[in-house]
Amino acid sequence: MRTWANIFWLGTKELRSVFSDYILIALIVWSFSFAIYEQSSSMGETVNNASIAFVDEDRSALSRALMNAFYPPYFKHPERIEAPEVDHAMDQSRFMFVVVIPPAFEADVRSGRQPSIQINIDATAVEQASLGAGYIQNIVLGEVSRFVGGADQATAMPVNLVVRRAFNPNGTQRWFQAIVSLLDNLSMLTIVLTGAALIREREHGTIEHLLVMPLTSFQIAMAKVWANGLIVLAAFTLSMLFIVEGLLDVPIAGSRLLLLSGTIVYLFAAAAIGIFLGTIARTMGQFALLMMMTIIPMMMLSGGMTPIESQPDVVQLFTWLLPSRHYMAFAQAVVFRGAGMDIVWPEFLKVAGLGSVFFIASLILFRHSITVAK
Repeated sequence: MRTWANIFWLGTKELRSVFSDYILIALIVWSFSFAIYEQSSSMGETVNNASIAFVDEDRSALSRALMNAFYPPYFKHPERIEAPEVDHAMDQSRFMFVVVIPPAFEADVRSGRQPSIQINIDATAVEQASLGAGYIQNIVLGEVSRFVGGADQATAMPVNLVVRRAFNPNGTQRWFQAIVSLLDNLSMLTIVLTGAALIREREHGTIEHLLVMPLTSFQIAMAKVWANGLIVLAAFTLSMLFIVEGLLDVPIAGSRLLLLSGTIVYLFAAAAIGIFLGTIARTMGQFALLMMMTIIPMMMLSGGMTPIESQPDVVQLFTWLLPSRHYMAFAQAVVFRGAGMDIVWPEFLKVAGLGSVFFIASLILFRHSITVAK
């Protein structure tokens, strides 16, 4: 009973230390609100609200059909401008794309000629420019083919493929990106808070005060785990409710209680990694370098940026040692597929097991690192 009382009171000291640091509080608020919204709503692998204008020198039914083929959410509603306005409009960044339809375009199409359509692109937005050019080409060719054939052309194929999207029927990218961003920030802040708390104790000289008290390494480390984990868990919960589900309108298919339970287990694992790094580093600068060597690989190899199956076989074996990989699989299964405990329990146990390994290793190194520092 005395052990857990010591852990509780040491944890309250950690809470006061965090809440007295306004810059750290601002970082937590930013990471779980504006950063998630910005990352999930920013332009990704699809064209999103690209501005487009048409110079219609043909004024025909086909040219009007081409203009009407562009609409949100990929493109904004097209504007009609005149040819002398193109250069000035592009210089002012009014439009990302300007499509110029030449005179007698419909007549040339009807007579079997191959008229040219000019597409002016503002390539300063490199990704949107390259993707948008392909979108425009496909839309224009489709409309012209429909016009020539009089209807949608149907090609007889030996196999009729019927595609049905599960869990995300419209392929809304921000659903996936919002969860990935949330989980990445969860990992980063948990490791940063716990590791930095240990480094701060060492740099301020208060770690020696704790060691001369009737406290064990377990009590000191566990206090930092629960205090910093509680702060991150509260921020995670509020972000899920108000940012992910509320502002971004991402549906949660599975049990929220199960998601929070798995998050608590992962917070223990991530905090254990933070303490482990804090025992290795001697200064905040060393800890920052270790963070760069651990956080970025954890984010890249956890399955959020690229699927685990597309990674090299050797790297896939290494990712088994990362709690973030198993938690990412757990969270995506619960959020997107509505999986229950009967399906995700292997990932649940793997996260808990890896977290215990890192926690035990940090306890072994804890007092040894203090002795070496002396």
